[in-house]
Amino acid sequence: MTSTLNRPIPPIPSHDEPDWTQVTRIPVKGCDSTLVPTSLGPSCLKVYPAYARLGIPGAVNECLVRRAVYQRLLQAARALPQGLSLVVMDGWRPWRVQQYLFETLYQSLKTHDPELDEEQLLARTREFVSLPSRDPDAPSPHLTGGAVDVTLCDADGLLLEMGTLFDEATPESHADHFERHPPAGDTPQAEARDNRRLLYHVMTEAGFTNLPSEWWHFDFGDQLWAWYRGEPEALFGPAEMDSIESLWKRSLQ
Repeated sequence: MTSTLNRPIPPIPSHDEPDWTQVTRIPVKGCDSTLVPTSLGPSCLKVYPAYARLGIPGAVNECLVRRAVYQRLLQAARALPQGLSLVVMDGWRPWRVQQYLFETLYQSLKTHDPELDEEQLLARTREFVSLPSRDPDAPSPHLTGGAVDVTLCDADGLLLEMGTLFDEATPESHADHFERHPPAGDTPQAEARDNRRLLYHVMTEAGFTNLPSEWWHFDFGDQLWAWYRGEPEALFGPAEMDSIESLWKRSLQ
């Protein structure tokens, strides 16, 4: 498979998992950038708000991101081969949803492997879901509007083979899994490897960084992005979705 850059797509490089203690120490510059809906985008950008469709309490039936993130999503989507689209499954996430995801995965891991101690349980949970935090100095990535979960679909709207489902908390979900465990021959795993490579490279070439444990998770402007880019500060702190009350308050000032 080749990209629109007319060159073979290279393997996904391996990256260390984030050191969250260091990640959350990165200063947050703060940026006056509003959340914008992705559902108004052109046809190369599809939107499927996965958590709302799953009925998760507090989930929003829209994928909201910072304006700079939206512009880079469009850049990535327009770099795809003809007939493919970028699918946004999650962006800005309310704290209530973050808490629900963390607690349900924690309990699932605890039930599945009761031998894990508290430290091991937290580490395994944080591999796939960050701590729920509204702290302006250490917000959860999805609470900033800088983190997005994405995949690819074909011209008929069918999701491409990626090797695991979105949010599947298994070792196979690591972005470089099929690089470290090369599939043999013409198999679904080989197809997934190529699709992951395409997604990874169009996103990173648009300025995003990838969370190594999740092939679908990319960041721009948050502390996780700053950590992997070696930036001295993050652009985005916590964000809030506008409500009718906040709009009225601003208009009456």
